[in-house]
Amino acid sequence: MIGMSRRKNNKIESVSVAGCHIECADAVERYSEWPAPTCIIVDGPYGLGKFPGEPKSTDNLAQWYAPHAAAWFEHARTDATLWFWATEIGWAMVHPVLDMHGWQYEECVVWDKGIAHVAGNCNSKSIRGTPVVTEIAVRYTRRNTLPTESTRLPIKDWVRHEWQRSGLPMRLANDACGVKNAATRKYLTQCHLWYFPPPAALVAMARYCNAHGAETSRPYFSLDGQNEPTESEWQAMRSKWHHTHGITNVWQAPAVHGGERMRSADGYLHACQKPLSLLTRQIESCTDAGDVVWEPFGGLCSATIASAHVKRRAFATEIHAPYFALASDRLIEAGKDLSAYVA
Repeated sequence: MIGMSRRKNNKIESVSVAGCHIECADAVERYSEWPAPTCIIVDGPYGLGKFPGEPKSTDNLAQWYAPHAAAWFEHARTDATLWFWATEIGWAMVHPVLDMHGWQYEECVVWDKGIAHVAGNCNSKSIRGTPVVTEIAVRYTRRNTLPTESTRLPIKDWVRHEWQRSGLPMRLANDACGVKNAATRKYLTQCHLWYFPPPAALVAMARYCNAHGAETSRPYFSLDGQNEPTESEWQAMRSKWHHTHGITNVWQAPAVHGGERMRSADGYLHACQKPLSLLTRQIESCTDAGDVVWEPFGGLCSATIASAHVKRRAFATEIHAPYFALASDRLIEAGKDLSAYVA
């Protein structure tokens, strides 16, 4: 259940517990070796200069994150979700890079730590703004494109293109799907009311076009240009989402204290330790048991700990050796409370 490997200097360089793995390494060097993720939890530099090697301002955050964003897109599954933790200004600087490298904005979640976060620590005579008790976690999904005869199109445009290529009237898409008007009103529309076709509907449209459409050497709605689509293949083109009623985009939870907070003789070990409850919420919202979670900037590897508890496989790196050692101890300790889980 617990595995360790050692360098020649006898220091632990990786720890594995319950299908979760932490390495003392630079994430850029590991992305191509890890299995493709369904979820990526990014809790990297904020541009505050609080951690070893962290930029001291947000001015160059976009350039810093660019190679990572490109690698995440290259190696992620088509149904991948990325959660990006940041300050408001940090996210504002990095968003264009995420967008440029294929990550589609979905929503911005605000973590409200509550008034206790600043209680007694705010000088009303000198403060020049409202006390900050928030961080943000922004959800992105992988922006997929699909092939046509000569180019690649976003999924919305591709679905309409494939039906039009058949030469059949739009209204017949409703017959193909066995619906009154949902196909033309939702699946083939060009407006903001477009809806990702359910797998059964997409496969039904493909079969109908291949049976009744214009002759073609390329099957209609083929994801690879050669074969008719299957429901499972089509489902994998859309990120997972498991909805929880009563949860909004404002998450109210106090900053981490008590037994969950990692400490040293000098105080807190990590300035921005995230609650396991919030990371678990992120992971469960977009993955299923057995899916892979990446945590490229591990710190204390809270996302990896949370993944172990909900039976996801996790792959994390932490380049700062003291943090890696602490995260490793934390994962090993968590493993004592887990039943055996084979990845």
